[in-house]
Amino acid sequence: MKYLKLSGLEPLIITPESNFINVGERTNVAGSKKFLRLIKEEKFSEALDIARHQVDGGAQILDVNFDDGLIDGKASMIKFLNLIASEPDISRIPIMIDSSKWEILEAGLQVVQGKAVVNSISLKEGEEEFIHHAKAIKRYGAAVIVMAFDEVGQADNFERRLEITKRSYDILVSQLDFPAEDIIFDLNIFPVATGMEEHRRNAIDFIEATRWVRTNLPYASVSGGVSNVSFSFRGNDSVREAMHSVFLYHAIKAGMNMGIVNPTMLEVYDEIPKELLELVEDVMLDRKDDATERLLDYSERVKSTKKEKAEDLAWREMPLQERITHSLVKGLDRFIEEDTEEARLQSEKPLHVIEVNLMTGMGVVGDLFGSGKMFLPQVVKSARVMKKAVAYLQPFIEAEKDGTRPANGKILMATVKGDVHDIGKNIVSVVLGCNNYEIVDLGVMVPADKIIQTAIDEKVDIIGLSGLITPSLDEMVHLASELERRNLSFPLLIGGATTSKAHTAVKIAPKYANTVVHVNDASRAVGVVSSLLNKDKSSVYSLELKKDYDDFREKFLNRQVDKEYVTIDEARKQKFKIDWENEEIHKPNKLGFTVIEDQDLDELVEFIDWSPFFRSWQLFGKFPDILTDNVVGEQATILFNEAKAMLKKILQEKSFKAKGIFGIFPANATERDDILVYDDNQNVISTFRTLRQQHKKSEGKEYFALSDFIAPENSAKQDYIGVFCVCTGFGADELAKEYEDKMDDYNAIMVKALADRFAEAFAEYLHKKVRTEYWGYSENETLTNDDLIKEKYLGIRPAPGYPACPDHLDKLTIWDLLKVDEKIGVTLTESLAMWPTAAVSGYYFGNEKSKYFGVGKIDEDQLKDYAERKDVDLEYARKWLSPNLAD
Repeated sequence: MKYLKLSGLEPLIITPESNFINVGERTNVAGSKKFLRLIKEEKFSEALDIARHQVDGGAQILDVNFDDGLIDGKASMIKFLNLIASEPDISRIPIMIDSSKWEILEAGLQVVQGKAVVNSISLKEGEEEFIHHAKAIKRYGAAVIVMAFDEVGQADNFERRLEITKRSYDILVSQLDFPAEDIIFDLNIFPVATGMEEHRRNAIDFIEATRWVRTNLPYASVSGGVSNVSFSFRGNDSVREAMHSVFLYHAIKAGMNMGIVNPTMLEVYDEIPKELLELVEDVMLDRKDDATERLLDYSERVKSTKKEKAEDLAWREMPLQERITHSLVKGLDRFIEEDTEEARLQSEKPLHVIEVNLMTGMGVVGDLFGSGKMFLPQVVKSARVMKKAVAYLQPFIEAEKDGTRPANGKILMATVKGDVHDIGKNIVSVVLGCNNYEIVDLGVMVPADKIIQTAIDEKVDIIGLSGLITPSLDEMVHLASELERRNLSFPLLIGGATTSKAHTAVKIAPKYANTVVHVNDASRAVGVVSSLLNKDKSSVYSLELKKDYDDFREKFLNRQVDKEYVTIDEARKQKFKIDWENEEIHKPNKLGFTVIEDQDLDELVEFIDWSPFFRSWQLFGKFPDILTDNVVGEQATILFNEAKAMLKKILQEKSFKAKGIFGIFPANATERDDILVYDDNQNVISTFRTLRQQHKKSEGKEYFALSDFIAPENSAKQDYIGVFCVCTGFGADELAKEYEDKMDDYNAIMVKALADRFAEAFAEYLHKKVRTEYWGYSENETLTNDDLIKEKYLGIRPAPGYPACPDHLDKLTIWDLLKVDEKIGVTLTESLAMWPTAAVSGYYFGNEKSKYFGVGKIDEDQLKDYAERKDVDLEYARKWLSPNLAD
């Protein structure tokens, strides 16, 4: 019988009777921050103690890795392996030489004693390199770990694991005569319980692939990095330990005979609490649809491990200032009142606690945030702790008639008239508040007169304006003009999704002689405000800003722009054409209106697109990859777990109410790009005016308008169009207000961000129901949520204000047709923002040839044509379409 035989000073023969072979992971710079620090500091003798601790802790193979950009990996590998060779209590076990670089692997092979394992090679770079490396490893007499990875990518399901391992095995054994018993397959252990539907089978697919390898690839072993499976529960060791043990219990039974795992992060299977064991088994084996949610709920209830409690107790022994700073940096409010009281008793005045102790801690928060070592969700948590401490001190301050603490400055923040979006504004307010700026927050839909008068009455230092929708840009221009007309001198901060440096420099700054600056994210706000209010530097800073914006404006206005446009008549002649004579149009299964009074939110969870959620917190990356990102992964995971906990609370307590309305109607298009909507008797009950691309294209290219996807009047074909509005914001503002009243901005922002995600999920869910049931033109559709996010479905659902139909005025037509306000209570502001804010509206086009596009710039002739068709004043149309007008 052939067995995998390895050795240090002592042999390690892995037979079917052998227990699971544990590979120690702490002598890996990626697996231990302490080990990484010691190697960087050239403290190799201390690093040896970590290796010794791994052996004493039960490691039977020692994984050694030096892959770090600031380390000479090759030199470190040679030095460390030579040092291990001189330590009999360490070198008695075999070594796993671990690196992604071949030169480091080969350097290790040249000095290691005994028979080692190389970690790893794969088919990622093709067969030629795979064969080259395998031949060298065979020559050095080592075993090898083969990753389930090929030229296409990493194996992430059962079938791909089989395909890659079979191919690798055949090359090694059949072509190279590599000993089959020296092959160890790493089948890629991925996280479970991430909240993603496609990750539900991550554990069970690995287990089943292990069983297949052990059955079909004779003498090969199976390994993997076990800690990956519990990645979603970082920070909760008790749950992670149980997950590792349950995973190993089933994987070992399937044939997994070795793996990289920290022995201290394993629970005895039989000693796992019964409730936790059942929950973890449900997740690992994908036994129940709600397994992830139930394990998350358990995790929230049983959060602290014994180790974590010991660490809490340890930091409680620090000096007072360090404890206060620790609470602020970590966002921990459990002890802040106790520490604040201790500081008050030691201070001459209660106000001094704020000025000295709390602001010292917040100074650390600001420095860490500014240097990229803290992320926005953490800063918002810090603000929650700060507010709690200040609230505790306030009665003592008032009792002494001490006034209020002197702030670094006073800033007015407001979302402009007609606009209701405030998540970004609130985040900036929190960040500035953390840095001892007093905030006067006027909320949303604030008229210019109120903003200006409040700024005068409150004697603020700066005005900050926020806006999301296009009309908000004009409102900001108006406010700047009013400030100039009244000869006022408040510096003006401009922010929000539709704002930009270009618009600020070209449209707003020329209207106001004082400083105007665009602030594109919360991390810049503190630096900008600090510079504007610095008495020694503000004048220089303002002059530099003005020069920068003047130069930018000049270059922008004088830039070489291709200003060629075809006429609207020519664009219509070259429009996108469908062969309507041979086009099959699917008659909807249900025509007319449908109202959804109370949509079950549980049905929407699987449709949530999480990537925009992280962007709202200024954590950038695609979900779920962001959870394992080297920079923001840890914080993204914490944020995601807390979002899921809040989501669960919202679902259980029914905090939000979701309503929707949609209609599917007969329709045809006109030659002038209108879409006529009919009732059952073919009477026109509504008309949508669409815009057509005009920017000149190369010969033969078509010019799109949404009306192209609807059969024309003269086609003798009856076509159809759908319109909808969904809202999940009923109750969101009230819940957010509850948290705001408790000085908990973090959860207030979380509530609004989740309401927005639910609204988009509702729109996605309803569109699927329309495609597969109500309209039914795609009734056999089988798409994953990822497919939906990538818009792989048939048909489109564009929305007014977006590239294919940039005119917000069409919302008025939708509201009139569906009676949205009357039926479900979603209203439009004067700038046509939807209220409640967590709402989505738009159209349904069912033709399989319909697709998303951008109208882009249009010329004056089409603007006049459009105003005439809509029967509105030309200047009124110009106001709404100003971003789309040709230069």
